[in-house]
Amino acid sequence: MTSSNVDRKPMVGMEFDNIDVAYQFWLAYSVHAGFGVRKRFTNKNKVGAISSYRFVCSKEGKKEIKKSNALASFRRAETRTDCKARISLGCHNGKFVIHEFVEDHNHTLQPPETTHLLASHRKITEVQANEIDLAEDSGLRQKATFQLMRTHAGARANVGFTQMDVKNYINERRRKKMEYGEAACNAQYFQQQLLENPSFFHAHQLDVDEKITNVFWCDANMILDYGYFGDVVSLDTTYCTNNVNRPLALFSGFNHYRGSIIFGAALLYDETTESFKWLFDTFLQANNNKKPRTVFTDQAPAMVRALAEVMPETHHGLCTWHLLQNGIKNIGNLMKGGSYFLTDFKKCMYNIDIEADFETAWNNLINDYNAHDSDWLKSVYAIKKKWASCYMKESLTLGMRSTQISESVNAHFKSCMKPNVDIVQFFKHFEQVIEEKRAKELHHEYESSHKLPRLIYELSPILVQMGKVYTHTVFELFQNEFKLFLALSLSERNESHSLCEYVITMGNHERSWRVSFDRASNSITCSCKNFETFGILCSHALKVIEANDVKIIPEKYILRRWTRDARCGVVQDFRGKEVEGDPKLSRTRKFKEVVSKFIKEVAEASLCEEDLKIVEESVDVMRKKIMELRSQAKENESHNSDNPTFPNCDAMKSKRLKIRPNLKRQSQKRFKSFIELQPRGKQKKSFT
Repeated sequence: MTSSNVDRKPMVGMEFDNIDVAYQFWLAYSVHAGFGVRKRFTNKNKVGAISSYRFVCSKEGKKEIKKSNALASFRRAETRTDCKARISLGCHNGKFVIHEFVEDHNHTLQPPETTHLLASHRKITEVQANEIDLAEDSGLRQKATFQLMRTHAGARANVGFTQMDVKNYINERRRKKMEYGEAACNAQYFQQQLLENPSFFHAHQLDVDEKITNVFWCDANMILDYGYFGDVVSLDTTYCTNNVNRPLALFSGFNHYRGSIIFGAALLYDETTESFKWLFDTFLQANNNKKPRTVFTDQAPAMVRALAEVMPETHHGLCTWHLLQNGIKNIGNLMKGGSYFLTDFKKCMYNIDIEADFETAWNNLINDYNAHDSDWLKSVYAIKKKWASCYMKESLTLGMRSTQISESVNAHFKSCMKPNVDIVQFFKHFEQVIEEKRAKELHHEYESSHKLPRLIYELSPILVQMGKVYTHTVFELFQNEFKLFLALSLSERNESHSLCEYVITMGNHERSWRVSFDRASNSITCSCKNFETFGILCSHALKVIEANDVKIIPEKYILRRWTRDARCGVVQDFRGKEVEGDPKLSRTRKFKEVVSKFIKEVAEASLCEEDLKIVEESVDVMRKKIMELRSQAKENESHNSDNPTFPNCDAMKSKRLKIRPNLKRQSQKRFKSFIELQPRGKQKKSFT
């Protein structure tokens, strides 16, 4: 059958080379006529070859009504009309010949505007399926995916399928991936990550019923990030408190651009002390037992106990945001009716640097609001060293006071936390968020190397020095301190040959700061403790340095984590081996070089048939050698005991992810305090 015959009506005696060509002819005829089609039946001979075939109208026959469906409250509309339109084909001499054609239909035919909606004429091609997969992996909604493909096709009728077909295809794809359950999908994902980079770390905890109760993982780049910037860590378990969402917990911190980075992630289906002890132990194991100097968490008692047992020497800071929210829930009556209790409480939390002043302010707070009997205030006062600024001056915090260091990260993760998102989608979205954050760091890296820092005083040796050392973001913070020191005064001096002490004041401000400077060792300390907590010299220290004619900041006061060279040095993984962030990077670059050479040689050889034959023979020889090397490598791997062992997906079938207790799905809304429920114009300054 030739292509020129495709628009003709079927006729008895028409021949086709095979049954597929015949069906395509029937499809082409039906779409122009305005009806759908089906394959009705096939007859085969004794040797199994097709002897006859029948193609019918999609409305052929009648739907059988089952007794079980007779009383159903909802029944699909009937579409069958027992239409007799059909063609029948028989096999003769290797050809398929039409020996029967019934043209008449007993129903209304579809107009050309709606024929693209007929089920038999809708099909997602392999290319279109790949495009849908890419859109799904990129986070596009199904509606947006279909609209994009409709735009490419020029019209909805030209796409070849409907939006419902996209939904069905995606659901079927997800169903196949989740065939063995969430536990097996976890195993498959971690196995793939290990194959790509052996430094990838993961672990899971089982309960007495052999259900997976907690899962932890971190990739090679997270281990590197923690090695360089893991001095202050935040553990955000916000999603554990939201019963309708996946229980995600994040270890995070700041990089040298003051951007938030992820050190590790966990799915916590259990929130007991033992679970948090396992989580902290596992986190340290993944990072070669390197402990952070400070960890910020919320007030969860189980978490507090676990942290004290696993990392007793690490300073524990409480998230101020959670602390204030707990205050609103427990003593909200003290904040109503135009009360300034919350403002006074926040002053105790943030604005007081001297412990004696804090005690005075706290006593005034209790007396002014008659809160002597508040058990919550008593309990908070007992742990004041974990949240009051004046008691945290000796601890490195980098300016962090909350576990929610990046609202943007939380917002990105919310879309993959919903109950209807399976574990495969979750991991894909998780990787997208992490990749986005790393892309931002690369952008800052480019900006830092491409653009020069802006100096407020270009002749200042200290600014010139720190402009070359610090990243742009941190240098701006340092330069702000440099601006302030010009407004400071040395109100008192006590200078000797080596040790000097100063009292620093600022204009009409009542506050003063004491600075000690050792001329012999160029050591300096300030009562504000800005360097000890943030890692950058304060304006008071810079004032004294300038007064002693020191033109270069001593190296010991340049924290490497804030410098452009923060990522220098070797980081070891849990096996004691050097971590390589992207082992594919060098191979990718080499691949580009080799491909360029091949394209150039083939292009030149294509001008001569003999040269092209030489290239073809060389490729065959190269292919044979590569296969031999791969075969040899597989034999060596089987005898190598250092290779990581991967979880068996079949073995994981018997395990299940634990269901979190007391799961409530009545509401997906976060608790809102009475302050948040007030009209926007009446709200006070938001919490920091």
